[in-house]
Amino acid sequence: MRYPKLRELREAVKALIKGPYTSRFPFEAHKPFERFRGRPYFHEEDCIGCTACAQVCPARAIEFTDEIRSGRAKRVLTIRWDICIFCGQCQANCPSTKGIMLSQEFDLATTENRLELKQTIEKEFALCECCGEMILPVDQYAWVAKKLGPLCFANASLLVFYLRNLGLSLKEKVLLKKECAEVTRSSRIKVICPTCRREAVLKS
Repeated sequence: MRYPKLRELREAVKALIKGPYTSRFPFEAHKPFERFRGRPYFHEEDCIGCTACAQVCPARAIEFTDEIRSGRAKRVLTIRWDICIFCGQCQANCPSTKGIMLSQEFDLATTENRLELKQTIEKEFALCECCGEMILPVDQYAWVAKKLGPLCFANASLLVFYLRNLGLSLKEKVLLKKECAEVTRSSRIKVICPTCRREAVLKS
């Protein structure tokens, strides 16, 4: 007759005293460990709309589209939890560090339409004041200005944008593409795209 090892006997006694090692999920909510990688969420206030998360997502679970409607441009970011592999690359590569963060939610089972397993946010775009082209999201512009601090005064577009946010500069009418204005030397002191800035510099 073979006797059980002392280690196995000790574990059996501990299990009798402390109870089972496994949780009682789904009868009781399971509490994951602190570093558990669960469902990722966009935090709209902290997200700058830079799409860094979409660029590094190996499962392509994060998508974005840029569109202009009635003279207003916006970027729509969507994360699909049904194809997300919870790798955490989006959170690790987020420039603002809080734009998208993983939660501890893991129970995503559903009997409904799987396409509903998603989160969508919208970010307003800054448009070029000469040609109407989309430059980058307004929140990203503000984030760059804040990150650079006094150095943002070296860039005319960034300077004008920063002063407008403080209410120290008048906001000019943004033209649509069909209403393109002529790029002149004075256009350098506007929020303009790189193409128009190059033309303005050459004309000056």
